[in-house]
Amino acid sequence: MALSRIWSAFIIIAIVTAGIKSFIFPDNRAIFSNMVTGKTGDTVKIKTVSVANENPAVKSAIDSNSIYSNGEIRAIKKNETEILYFKIQSADGIVETCQTAVTICLKLIGFLALFMGFLAIAEKAGGIRFLSRIIGPFFSKIFPDIPKGHPAMGHMMMNFSANLLGLDNAATPFGIKAMESLQEINPDKSKASNAQIMFLCLHASGLTLIPVSIIALRSAAKAANPMDIFIPCMIATFVATIAAMIIVSFKQRINLFQPIIFAWVMGISALIALLVLYIKSLDAESVQLFSGSLSSGLILLIFILIIAGGLYKKIDVFDSFIDGAKGGFETAVRIIPYLVGMLAAISLLRTSGCFDSLITGMKTLFSAMGADTKFVDALPTALVKPFSGGAARGMMVDSMKTFGPDSFAGRLSCILQGSSDTTFYVIAVYFGAITVKNTRYAVWAMLLADLVGIITSIGLAYLFFA
Repeated sequence: MALSRIWSAFIIIAIVTAGIKSFIFPDNRAIFSNMVTGKTGDTVKIKTVSVANENPAVKSAIDSNSIYSNGEIRAIKKNETEILYFKIQSADGIVETCQTAVTICLKLIGFLALFMGFLAIAEKAGGIRFLSRIIGPFFSKIFPDIPKGHPAMGHMMMNFSANLLGLDNAATPFGIKAMESLQEINPDKSKASNAQIMFLCLHASGLTLIPVSIIALRSAAKAANPMDIFIPCMIATFVATIAAMIIVSFKQRINLFQPIIFAWVMGISALIALLVLYIKSLDAESVQLFSGSLSSGLILLIFILIIAGGLYKKIDVFDSFIDGAKGGFETAVRIIPYLVGMLAAISLLRTSGCFDSLITGMKTLFSAMGADTKFVDALPTALVKPFSGGAARGMMVDSMKTFGPDSFAGRLSCILQGSSDTTFYVIAVYFGAITVKNTRYAVWAMLLADLVGIITSIGLAYLFFA
């Protein structure tokens, strides 16, 4: 019910906002067509002004640089007597977005088929149950409703491991398989269970060990030290993950001060700290090489261990793989309606200008309060991240391009990009895969953990770079 209300609110707010802007501001006459049929990168004509009546500063800027820019509004000389004002559309309309949603699912088919095929071999060979026994003492405390040794524990462990290494493509099929396993023991198939909510909140907090893609983009942007955001990113995402666990544990009345939970959290923290110390001794190029070798090497190691286990147990590994791969195809098709619906609502929010209005309002509010406002320039990345990872990445790159990769806003946008996952995408894909309609308090818990990550990121940016 909560997700239904949020989804409805997104659509209503977007359309009402667009209507108000179209009625009050003549520059937004094309906003409805942009929301429906527009595409990212389209040139949206705003108005044509006579050169004779134009502001001298604008004319001078155009004469000097051939183009005038004021935020998202730009102007060029159309001819000798007229100046054309326009802007570049930053998000796809709903028609293009629906096609994108289907394309995403089609691309997922290959990964889901591959990894679910290998998972089917691992299950028949007993590998998942073996992994479940290893992680069982810890998971049994934060997932008390899961029976001892249940395969869901192994699936969740593989998902968390893939996320930790930045393997998004591998994490998704592992996570979907975990949700399917948890659904088997869910007494109400239409309503999210406590274990499913805890799992998704921990997953959506986005705990990642090495933000390789962010480091690579900073390097491409000519940052003086592309790795200077590594420790803040690591701390921010770790805090967000702990916050997610605390929030859900409080709601589910789970005691986090049990010795086993404390020992596991401290042990993981120590391992992360040791790895951070090692990575800090490497340059940016070596970090990328190390991360790529570590993550890819572990995936290949998992594959060979699964095959070896299957052969040892004398099962038909290829037939098992095919059976699992078929399930991956069916899952990818099943999530299409959920993803289309969620991405369409998000598209309307972006193309209506709701995000821009929110950023402007926040900047005005903090200025009126006499507070420092330089962090606001990086907030578009944080606001978009729960809705779209690709859009947030684009915002991050734009912040580095506009303010500089070594600016406060440029660095903060990178930390924000690495502090959480795409919450609403995760909800659409994972709950859609098991057709759960009542997500209970999952959305609010995930967004609250995101907020903790955002606040932590801002604090760390001031601590490291102010």
